[in-house]
Amino acid sequence: MNIRLDYGQEGLEFALPEGARVLQMAATPGLDRIEERLDRALAEPLGCPPLADLARGRRDACIVISDITRPVPNAAILPPILRILEAEGIPRDRITILIGTGLHRPNEGAELITLVGEEIATGYRIVNHRARAQETLSFLGTTSIGAPVWIDTLYLEADLKIATSLIEPHLMAGYSGGRKAICPGLMGVETMRVLHGPELLGHPNAAEGIIDGNPFHQQALEVARMAEVDLTLNVAMNAERQVTGIFCGDLEEAHAAGVRFVETSAGATVDAPVDIAVTTAAGFPLDLTYYQAVKGLTAIMPIIKQGGTIIIAARCAEGIGSPEFSELLLSTPDVPAFRDRLADPERFTIDQWQLQELCKVLDKAEVLLYSEGIAAADRERLLVKVVGSVQEGVEQALRRHGLDASIAVVPKGPYVLTRLRGAA
Repeated sequence: MNIRLDYGQEGLEFALPEGARVLQMAATPGLDRIEERLDRALAEPLGCPPLADLARGRRDACIVISDITRPVPNAAILPPILRILEAEGIPRDRITILIGTGLHRPNEGAELITLVGEEIATGYRIVNHRARAQETLSFLGTTSIGAPVWIDTLYLEADLKIATSLIEPHLMAGYSGGRKAICPGLMGVETMRVLHGPELLGHPNAAEGIIDGNPFHQQALEVARMAEVDLTLNVAMNAERQVTGIFCGDLEEAHAAGVRFVETSAGATVDAPVDIAVTTAAGFPLDLTYYQAVKGLTAIMPIIKQGGTIIIAARCAEGIGSPEFSELLLSTPDVPAFRDRLADPERFTIDQWQLQELCKVLDKAEVLLYSEGIAAADRERLLVKVVGSVQEGVEQALRRHGLDASIAVVPKGPYVLTRLRGAA
């Protein structure tokens, strides 16, 4: 039986061994009448006044959106918000759409049109957050664990603050959306030094599907409260990237409602850990880089046996990732060497947290990578083994574990919340 995996923009197929278990998101239908439903959500939000009431009398507004690494349907969700703001007296030239890039690169040119649609890209002021540009940030104080909070000044100075996002499983925060639009979306490097530091991210609860007791979630929420959010609009999506849920209103209440929905719609279980797992980085746009592809690996962790094999397909059209991540990864000979480096607080490197996440996976399983975007000169220095095809990876894994090995396949990668049946 052939199965299609999400890979780049085109996908790929491979032959699925007999007896393999395919883990998919629930077949949640996409919502109809999206514009009508958005209007209703903005008029009847959870835990806060309607957007029209919030906008009335405000001098200006800032709307935070996710960057290109998240498939948020901005061209659908932004127009109702913009229409209400302008109807309530906020002129178009006093509305800023701020792309919450975190430490990712800016989204410009044709990519900006892909992100928000041509009408919005050409008709509104759109700004990319710049975490490294200290002059664009303002200091708000410190969190309960002492993290210095630096947030984009454009956002802080806005009279009306709106945050939009997608709720999906997230490798550190449990779930994306809500507070993550601000932290890390709009925070500075100095804040990230602590909140993406080795101690906090080393906590066992800083993982997919966990909110309660998750220290990263708790800190991100503290930061978002300090920065203030007047209204948040979160969406959930199905495997076809259709909107399945709209969760609008108070930062915490709307996000919590969305998490409850996604926990059910994205979850998939197996009865026992498997020897071999085949997964993806969910295709474009998440698999643009090896950095982002790590999310496809961490998402498999709950169901892979200790000593098992994970095969991941990630296009990586833009290569490894940021210059900092690329240099760090390519100069790291093995996991123990990275652990030694991580233990030295004086040797902090931007994006080291993603290598820390990769090492968590490598402590548990062998990783085989299929990717056409990684330069040939770099393929031996990724800490994982590069294979010529997914099929080749499966064959290697079967030779290692035996022809009767248990296999799970996750075509949508990190968008699926994998779990063991009966696990807490």
